[in-house]
Amino acid sequence: MSKQIINTVNAPAPIGPYNQAVKTGNLLFVSGQVALKPGTNDFANADIIEETHQVMQNLKSILAEAGMDFSNVVKTTIFLSHMDLFGDVNVIYAKYFEGDFPARETVAVKGLPKNANVEISVIAAG
Repeated sequence: MSKQIINTVNAPAPIGPYNQAVKTGNLLFVSGQVALKPGTNDFANADIIEETHQVMQNLKSILAEAGMDFSNVVKTTIFLSHMDLFGDVNVIYAKYFEGDFPARETVAVKGLPKNANVEISVIAAG
């Protein structure tokens, strides 16, 4: 199995021992993204709308670095700090896809890195 490490300065650098994404064959596995602004330690979290947009922009940048976009996404996982955020996150998330949505699960968890309210990971095929 060969794998290609995908990293871009247009998304936040990993905050631990992992890469932004790994591509193997035609599959791209993108690590969970929180609302860190690329090139900074600043967190885009004025509200859940801003936070979700930043997460989706980070994912978009990583997909682009791999020559893909949201139309290539086949699976997402959304982690929320509280299920009360589901509706707002869902509205923003939906705006990044055109027509066919990927498979998905959404779960509430006790805590997320950097005290984030939302973290999203994706699997894409291209």
